[in-house]
Amino acid sequence: MYWQINLKNSLLLTTIMFCLNFTAQAEEDYAMARQNMVRLIENDVRSTRFYLDKENLDEKVMQMMATVPRHEFVPDNEMNFAYENRPLSIGYGQTISQPYIVAIMTDLLELQPDSQVLELGTGSGYQAAILSGLVKQVYSIEIVEPLGLAAEKRLKRLGYDNVTVKVGDGYYGWEQHAPFDAIIVTAAGSHIPPPLIKQLKVGGRMIIPVGTLFMTQQLLLVTKQDKAKLVTRQILPVRF
Repeated sequence: MYWQINLKNSLLLTTIMFCLNFTAQAEEDYAMARQNMVRLIENDVRSTRFYLDKENLDEKVMQMMATVPRHEFVPDNEMNFAYENRPLSIGYGQTISQPYIVAIMTDLLELQPDSQVLELGTGSGYQAAILSGLVKQVYSIEIVEPLGLAAEKRLKRLGYDNVTVKVGDGYYGWEQHAPFDAIIVTAAGSHIPPPLIKQLKVGGRMIIPVGTLFMTQQLLLVTKQDKAKLVTRQILPVRF
């Protein structure tokens, strides 16, 4: 009996050690994959420097790209492609954006540690997770209810406690928490929604793709200089 108990304990310990070693190896592999993804982003930034007017993105942004586990934000059937520099399907006709696009949109907002940011289009929550480590508070709206609810649970499980998600139509913003230092829109529209302009702080920045759905759009950087004046800059052609 004593021998059987010891044998069971030994087998249990062996199983636990195997699982721990497997998990540690997987995390190491994911970390290496993220570093490779960052190098791909850096290459794309250099290739598009004439659009971006810069050759390198903010170090803090790139650190978040190298830290946030993108594999946690993609479906199981896309897991093997999590760190490729391309968009992936997350269901309901939606995608998780290309890492390069996530990085440049985040960089263009010129975020500060005390910034309050509004995100339109939570998706799987990946962009919100990137923002989370750079700012004080992120408010994110997702119109597809199953995606919004799943993203909220995922972000809480992973410890992104300064992200608040709600299900709703992002066109109208989130007036309750306005004004915002920055607004990031991850779905294309035919124009810039007036409620978002109203909810952007003077001096604040908005990054938004504008154009016809399913066609090439323009990624616009909008700066609110005062209550009546916006400065808009075309960054590069995109497709959301």
